[in-house]
Amino acid sequence: MPTTADQNAETSMRHVIYDRFGERDVLQVVRSDLPTPAEGQVLVRVHGAGLNPIDWKTRKGLGFAARQIENSLPWTPGYDLAGEVVAVGEEVTTLAPGDRVMGMVGFPAMGGGYSEYALAEADELAIVPEELDLVTAGGLPLAALTAWQALFEVAKLEAGQKILIHAGAGGVGHFAVQFARERGAHVIATASAGNRDFLAELGVHEVIDYRITDIVEECYGLDVVLDLIGGDTGKRSLHTLGEQGVLVTIPTVTADEIISEAEAMGLRAHGMTVRPDVFHLDEIAELIEDGDVRVHIEKAFPLEDVAQAHEMLEGGHVRGKLVLDCR
Repeated sequence: MPTTADQNAETSMRHVIYDRFGERDVLQVVRSDLPTPAEGQVLVRVHGAGLNPIDWKTRKGLGFAARQIENSLPWTPGYDLAGEVVAVGEEVTTLAPGDRVMGMVGFPAMGGGYSEYALAEADELAIVPEELDLVTAGGLPLAALTAWQALFEVAKLEAGQKILIHAGAGGVGHFAVQFARERGAHVIATASAGNRDFLAELGVHEVIDYRITDIVEECYGLDVVLDLIGGDTGKRSLHTLGEQGVLVTIPTVTADEIISEAEAMGLRAHGMTVRPDVFHLDEIAELIEDGDVRVHIEKAFPLEDVAQAHEMLEGGHVRGKLVLDCR
C-alpha cells in the first residue's frame, strides 16, 4: 500500500491535456481522479511546472517526442516539475511524504507535469534547496540538465577555456553561462542589447549583440561553442572554433547538417539529447544552495492560462524560464 500524507481528502485534480496535435487551442484543462503511485513511484503535489520549447513543438506534432506519444493521446504535457511528495509507492525508500522535490519526469513518453498532481519515478527526483521556492524550482530541471550535460559531458569544458554560448539569456542559456563561469571558463554570450545587463549580472565576460555584430568577425580560436539556435547560426559558428575546438548543437532538426559541415571543415561538432540525471540535479542544487547559480523566471502563469503561456513560449526571446503555477 502507498504511504500517504493528508491530502485534505482530495480525490480529483485539474490537469492539462490535448487529444490531437495542433495549435494552442488544442490545450484544455480537465479534471480527473488522483492517480496512485505504483512500485518505485511517488505522487507529487505540483507547485511549479516548467515550460520548454519541446512542449510546443510536441503539441504541434513535431520532433521525436511527438512520435513517442502519437498513439497515447489524450496526453498531459510537461517534463519539468517541482512540488511536495504526498504519497510513495512500494519499494520507495529515498523519499517520504512532505519532501520538497524537483525533477525532469516522464521523458519522453509519459510527461504529466502540467497538473495539480503528478506521478514520477522516485529516482527522477532531487531534493529542492530551501533557498528555492517550489514554483521557481519547476523551471529548473530540463533546461539546467541540458546545459550541464552539453558543457561537461559532451564539450568537456575546463577552467581557462573560452566558450561562446548562443542565446545566453534564454532558458538553457542562462544556466549555461553560470555553469561555465563557475567552472572557470571565459564566457562570451550572444543576446539582444536589452539582455546585456542581465547577462553581466550572471557573470558573463563579453556580451555580443547578434543583431549588429558578426560573431565570425568577433570570435576566433574558441575552445567550445554551445549552439542553442541551430541552422545557419550553428554553421557560421564553426568558423569561430580553434583547431581543437568543439561545437555542441542542441536543436535536433538541424544537428545533422551542422555536424556534416564540421566534418567537411575538419572540425568537431556534436548533437545531444538531454536525459534525466538526479546526480547532476543534486550538483546543480548545491550550486544554488551556495548562491553561485540562480534561476530566473520571467513569468509564472496559472494552469488555466496554459494557452497564453504557450503563445509566449513559441514567440521565443524569453529571458530565463516560464512556469505554470499549479497550486
